[in-house]
Amino acid sequence: MTSALFSKLGIRIPIIQAPMAGVSTVRLAAEVCNAGALGSLPLGTSTAEQAMTQIAEMRALTDKPFNVNVFCHRPAQSDAEREARWLAHLRPHFDKLGAAPPESLKEIYKSFVEDEAMLEVFLSQRPAIVSFHFGLPSQRYIEALKAAGIILMASATTPAEARLIEQAGIDVIVAQGVEAGGHRGVFDPEQGDAGIGTFALVRLLAKSSTLPIVAAGGIMDGQGIAAAMALGASAVQLGTAFVLCPESSANAVYRGLFRSEHVHRTELTDAISGRSARGFMNRFVTDIGASGHPPIPDYPIAYDAAKALTAAAAQKGVQGYAVTWAGQGAALARELPAADLVNVLAEELAAARRH
Repeated sequence: MTSALFSKLGIRIPIIQAPMAGVSTVRLAAEVCNAGALGSLPLGTSTAEQAMTQIAEMRALTDKPFNVNVFCHRPAQSDAEREARWLAHLRPHFDKLGAAPPESLKEIYKSFVEDEAMLEVFLSQRPAIVSFHFGLPSQRYIEALKAAGIILMASATTPAEARLIEQAGIDVIVAQGVEAGGHRGVFDPEQGDAGIGTFALVRLLAKSSTLPIVAAGGIMDGQGIAAAMALGASAVQLGTAFVLCPESSANAVYRGLFRSEHVHRTELTDAISGRSARGFMNRFVTDIGASGHPPIPDYPIAYDAAKALTAAAAQKGVQGYAVTWAGQGAALARELPAADLVNVLAEELAAARRH
């Protein structure tokens, strides 16, 4: 069914460029679309006004359909005592950098579940696809988007989450394996993370769901794409594979990690943002998030503190705090322009299918 949806939209290659907030750019997404795959705009960290601007910029660069992604996390609950304890935990790191921690923390991103302005942007602009991460919005939002003719996708990390997606009337499930870089899409982190791998999850969903499945996590080349599709996926979503493209906003430090011994070591941590996410090893993993730390503020309040600390470190030229999301297949990343990468992936997929 995903193949049918893609064909209807004129998308000839079953590849989705993951909406990587802080790394993806409008140009990257447009180049992917123009190459025949599906580019994505990460709008989970954007205001409605910023989203409107990015959609306009995207349409100036491509006439192809594209995906916009939003976060549907539970809105943060501020807890002044917990946030003060977390800042006290971080203070020694600020002190070493000769910087002062923030006096208080704030919710820096608004969840789509309560963002009526963002909903209105989508209803007026009608992007081809809207995708959800961290959960689902209200049924009212879902029905409004569907009535506007928008195709809906949502991430699932377990069969139980996939059932909720199907029951809500979403069109496509993105099966996010634990290998994936960036934030885990777990609906309710308080219930824990099952940690299911991509291929196992794709197979479980292929057996239990009637919806088309997009495989996400650890897939970096055409052989991986072919394997995922052989297990029941109709398409794949790749994020880490696009980080080294010149169109991404990854800085020199981030890019350098792909050429270092750290490329084979990624870890999950919730100490950066308040929600579990996979990236290259840094001080948040080895020190700040080590056993015995105080309770972490809600997502994305904790992220406010992390951004202040990483900015202070960057100003001093200290690299150990950089937030560099990456999946377990990072060593397979290639430094190619986005369009060239899409074409190489398509050629590799065709070759893998012939064999």
